[in-house]
Amino acid sequence: MNPPAPTPLTYDQAGVQYDLIDPLKVAAQRAAAATGAHLGAHGFAELAGSRGESAYVVDVGPFLLASIVECLGTKTLVADEMQRLTGRSYFDGIAQDTIAMAVNDLVTVGATPLVVQAYWAAGGSDWFADADRAQALVRGWKAACDVCQVAWGGGETPALAGIVEAGRIDLAASCTGLVNPKERLTLGDRLGAGDAIVLLASSGIHANGLSLARKLAERLPQGYLTEIEPGLRYGDALLAPTTLYSPVTEALWRAGVPVHYAANITGHGWRKLLRHPKTLAYRIHTLPPVPAVLRFIQQQAAMDDAEAYGTLNMGAGFALFVPAAQAEQAAAVARDCGVPAWVAGQVEAGAKQLHIDPLGVRFSGEDLQLR
Repeated sequence: MNPPAPTPLTYDQAGVQYDLIDPLKVAAQRAAAATGAHLGAHGFAELAGSRGESAYVVDVGPFLLASIVECLGTKTLVADEMQRLTGRSYFDGIAQDTIAMAVNDLVTVGATPLVVQAYWAAGGSDWFADADRAQALVRGWKAACDVCQVAWGGGETPALAGIVEAGRIDLAASCTGLVNPKERLTLGDRLGAGDAIVLLASSGIHANGLSLARKLAERLPQGYLTEIEPGLRYGDALLAPTTLYSPVTEALWRAGVPVHYAANITGHGWRKLLRHPKTLAYRIHTLPPVPAVLRFIQQQAAMDDAEAYGTLNMGAGFALFVPAAQAEQAAAVARDCGVPAWVAGQVEAGAKQLHIDPLGVRFSGEDLQLR
């Protein structure tokens, strides 16, 4: 007898509804845009094209200043449960995840990360009493800063009983960087038909889709300890640290590879390839291998390809849009940095759509409303 088919589980059912969240983001962007004029009093000016991108950019004269703040989300809940089950702290990797959320966004505009600040908000002071866990967080934070060659400037460690649940911690990071020289700016002004799409490998789920992943764990007979392949437990696979992409973007600059645009593939999955407001089509002909944990989630949640690729990174954590003649070089530079990469598609003239040809999946510009 064949086992029963899994019951479908969507991101909406896991409690994340972008159709409710995204309108607030758009309203906030419009209100924020009215404040950009204040920079003129200081002799500076915003780059209006950075509104709605992954980092905000200000022209301060000899160079451009970029900044971003990002929250990790609910991946800490998986780390907490795995520590309870195994006795091991996973917060060194969680630290890297948090920094990656900020740094990987910052580098999409062509910035070199310079300074990272930490925000560690615990549900009470007793969170810090677990010395192994606290020191793992510190150790992992510094190690990620070393990989990205950024200074850890400082941070805030509030105890927020009544706001953050007891025994939990909410992690966030801000990052400031320089676009220097200004020619490094990658807001998409040069993006156009004929450009190649180079996809950089993810290390797993990264920190997007954890609400769905946690909901799925409730269904599994062994929960996070379920083996998804021999020797690999579901919880361990979920907690693989997010890839840091700044070494790749810095190496591309040193190698003289021009980047016309870049996208960090996080929330909204591959729909993030549609992020730029230009009316262009994006066609994918080569798919990266899907990490075991994402393949497992898609199968166990009975997600079709459109749902999976529109929600999760499915093996591609970052996208580079480069001149076709230098696409293979861009992929080789990434591989030299230890990040697998593929020349996966091209930009075409036409209506704003993403075509994932090997899967027969199509997303339209209406499937991503971030402006």
